[in-house]
Amino acid sequence: MKGIIGKKIGMTSIFSPDGKQTSCTIIEAGPCVVTQVKTKDTDGYNAVQIGYGDKKDKHTTGAEKNHFAKANTAGKKVVKEFRDFSIETNLGDALTVEIFAEGEKVEVVGTTKGKGFQGVVKRHGFSGVGEQSHGQHDRQRAPGSIGNSSDASRVFKGMRMAGRMGNDRVKVKGLKILKIFPEKNYILVSGSVPGHNGAIVLIQK
Repeated sequence: MKGIIGKKIGMTSIFSPDGKQTSCTIIEAGPCVVTQVKTKDTDGYNAVQIGYGDKKDKHTTGAEKNHFAKANTAGKKVVKEFRDFSIETNLGDALTVEIFAEGEKVEVVGTTKGKGFQGVVKRHGFSGVGEQSHGQHDRQRAPGSIGNSSDASRVFKGMRMAGRMGNDRVKVKGLKILKIFPEKNYILVSGSVPGHNGAIVLIQK
């Protein structure tokens, strides 16, 4: 596996030479610094820890300062770990968008937008009760019966009901890298990725 930490910039679309339009997401990926290299002998497994985004010195703890000093770098806002990294790296190395190539398929991990407390129509796609008729009082978006009066006389676990929606960690697979701009550290991937503009995402092969 190889990967990098990035920030979602926004969405746009590009046109192929034959005129086909493809929607894509712009991600500012890296540069990231290798802050720790874990091995099976020392840590029990092989992994590479990378950091992204500089952190103010006053917001960095003493333990973090010592940890980042080993890699000869400043404090980092986001630190993530990638197991079984397929690229040979050393402590303090910089990772940029050039570890990927145009046309590669990648996975993007991010946190979806939080929607707050939502009803069953928006949260689960319930259709409601149809047209309003006499005797119904604003029941179009109600969930309907949730119990079982003939058997258990209780609400079964997993019943789809109203509740908090969004703010979930989501992985989107099979996205294609359409374009790479090394001078700006930009990657254009096909389709949409989870999160708001400015959200932190992980791009991994």
